Amino acid sequence: MLVRWFERHETLLWALGGVSLLMFVATLVAVPFVIARIPSDYFTRPRRQRYLLQGRYPLLGVLALILKNLLGLILLLAGIAMLVLPGQGLLTILISLTLLNFPGKYRLERWVVERPAVFRSINWIRRRWGVPELEFPSL
Repeated sequence: MLVRWFERHETLLWALGGVSLLMFVATLVAVPFVIARIPSDYFTRPRRQRYLLQGRYPLLGVLALILKNLLGLILLLAGIAMLVLPGQGLLTILISLTLLNFPGKYRLERWVVERPAVFRSINWIRRRWGVPELEFPSL
Protein backbone atom coordinates (compact mmCIF):
# COMPACT_ATOMS: atom_id res chain seq x y z
CA MET A 1 0.00 0.00 0.00
CA LEU A 2 2.78 2.47 0.93
CA VAL A 3 4.72 1.51 -2.19
CA ARG A 4 1.68 2.35 -4.32
CA TRP A 5 1.41 5.76 -2.65
CA PHE A 6 5.09 6.45 -3.45
CA GLU A 7 4.54 5.39 -7.05
CA ARG A 8 1.51 7.69 -7.42
CA HIS A 9 3.31 10.67 -5.86
CA GLU A 10 6.70 10.25 -7.45
CA THR A 11 6.73 13.83 -8.80
CA LEU A 12 5.94 15.25 -5.37
CA LEU A 13 8.72 13.21 -3.78
CA TRP A 14 11.24 14.38 -6.39
CA ALA A 15 10.16 17.99 -5.83
CA LEU A 16 10.51 17.63 -2.05
CA GLY A 17 13.92 16.02 -2.51
CA GLY A 18 14.98 18.91 -4.77
CA VAL A 19 13.80 21.50 -2.25
CA SER A 20 15.60 19.59 0.49
CA LEU A 21 18.84 19.58 -1.53
CA LEU A 22 18.45 23.31 -2.22
CA MET A 23 17.94 24.00 1.50
CA PHE A 24 21.03 21.92 2.29
CA VAL A 25 23.19 23.98 -0.06
CA ALA A 26 21.62 27.23 1.18
CA THR A 27 22.45 26.38 4.79
CA LEU A 28 26.03 25.55 3.88
CA VAL A 29 26.37 29.04 2.38
CA ALA A 30 24.21 31.04 4.79
CA VAL A 31 25.34 29.72 8.16
CA PRO A 32 28.99 30.87 7.96
CA PHE A 33 27.89 34.23 6.53
CA VAL A 34 25.44 34.83 9.39
CA ILE A 35 27.91 33.66 12.05
CA ALA A 36 30.57 36.03 10.70
CA ARG A 37 28.13 38.99 10.90
CA ILE A 38 27.30 38.54 14.60
CA PRO A 39 28.97 41.32 16.66
CA SER A 40 31.68 39.83 18.87
CA ASP A 41 30.00 41.19 22.04
CA TYR A 42 26.47 40.13 21.04
CA PHE A 43 26.07 37.44 23.71
CA THR A 44 27.66 39.45 26.53
CA ARG A 45 24.96 42.11 26.38
CA PRO A 46 22.27 41.85 29.07
CA ARG A 47 19.50 42.11 26.47
CA ARG A 48 19.08 42.18 22.74
CA GLN A 49 19.50 45.43 20.82
CA ARG A 50 16.59 46.96 18.94
CA TYR A 51 16.52 46.72 15.19
CA LEU A 52 17.97 49.71 13.35
CA LEU A 53 14.80 50.20 11.28
CA GLN A 54 12.45 50.13 14.29
CA GLY A 55 13.53 53.55 15.54
CA ARG A 56 13.92 55.54 12.32
CA TYR A 57 11.37 53.95 10.03
CA PRO A 58 8.70 52.20 12.10
CA LEU A 59 6.62 51.03 9.12
CA LEU A 60 9.68 49.61 7.35
CA GLY A 61 10.74 47.99 10.64
CA VAL A 62 7.37 46.26 11.02
CA LEU A 63 7.49 45.06 7.41
CA ALA A 64 11.03 43.70 7.87
CA LEU A 65 9.96 41.97 11.10
CA ILE A 66 6.98 40.34 9.38
CA LEU A 67 9.11 39.15 6.44
CA LYS A 68 11.82 37.82 8.77
CA ASN A 69 9.29 35.87 10.83
CA LEU A 70 7.58 34.57 7.69
CA LEU A 71 10.91 33.29 6.38
CA GLY A 72 11.56 31.74 9.79
CA LEU A 73 8.20 29.98 9.70
CA ILE A 74 8.85 28.63 6.19
CA LEU A 75 12.27 27.35 7.27
CA LEU A 76 10.77 25.79 10.40
CA LEU A 77 8.23 23.87 8.31
CA ALA A 78 10.94 22.86 5.82
CA GLY A 79 13.16 21.70 8.69
CA ILE A 80 10.38 19.59 10.15
CA ALA A 81 9.82 18.05 6.72
CA MET A 82 13.55 17.37 6.39
CA LEU A 83 13.45 15.28 9.54
CA VAL A 84 11.90 12.57 7.34
CA LEU A 85 13.20 13.76 3.95
CA PRO A 86 16.84 14.09 2.86
CA GLY A 87 18.48 17.23 4.20
CA GLN A 88 19.64 18.92 7.37
CA GLY A 89 16.40 19.08 9.30
CA LEU A 90 17.81 19.95 12.71
CA LEU A 91 20.14 22.61 11.34
CA THR A 92 17.31 24.18 9.34
CA ILE A 93 15.09 24.19 12.43
CA LEU A 94 17.85 25.92 14.43
CA ILE A 95 18.28 28.53 11.71
CA SER A 96 14.53 29.10 11.65
CA LEU A 97 14.52 29.69 15.40
CA THR A 98 17.12 32.43 14.98
CA LEU A 99 14.77 34.21 12.58
CA LEU A 100 11.55 33.81 14.58
CA ASN A 101 10.67 36.15 17.44
CA PHE A 102 9.36 34.54 20.60
CA PRO A 103 9.65 35.20 24.35
CA GLY A 104 12.90 33.89 25.86
CA LYS A 105 14.66 33.62 22.50
CA TYR A 106 17.74 35.59 23.58
CA ARG A 107 18.17 33.41 26.69
CA LEU A 108 17.83 30.29 24.51
CA GLU A 109 20.45 31.60 22.07
CA ARG A 110 22.85 32.36 24.91
CA TRP A 111 22.27 28.91 26.44
CA VAL A 112 23.09 27.22 23.11
CA VAL A 113 26.20 29.35 22.51
CA GLU A 114 27.47 28.60 26.04
CA ARG A 115 27.85 24.90 25.13
CA PRO A 116 31.64 24.50 24.72
CA ALA A 117 31.44 22.58 21.43
CA VAL A 118 29.07 25.14 19.90
CA PHE A 119 31.19 28.08 21.10
CA ARG A 120 34.38 26.52 19.69
CA SER A 121 32.67 25.77 16.35
CA ILE A 122 31.33 29.30 16.01
CA ASN A 123 34.71 30.82 16.76
CA TRP A 124 36.39 28.42 14.31
CA ILE A 125 34.08 29.71 11.56
CA ARG A 126 34.71 33.32 12.61
CA ARG A 127 38.51 32.81 12.48
CA ARG A 128 38.21 31.37 8.97
CA TRP A 129 36.26 34.48 7.93
CA GLY A 130 38.86 36.76 9.52
CA VAL A 131 36.55 38.36 12.09
CA PRO A 132 37.14 38.64 15.88
CA GLU A 133 36.00 35.70 17.97
CA LEU A 134 32.83 35.91 20.06
CA GLU A 135 33.25 36.97 23.67
CA PHE A 136 32.10 34.21 26.00
CA PRO A 137 28.70 34.98 27.54
CA SER A 138 28.70 34.93 31.32
CA LEU A 139 25.49 34.91 33.29
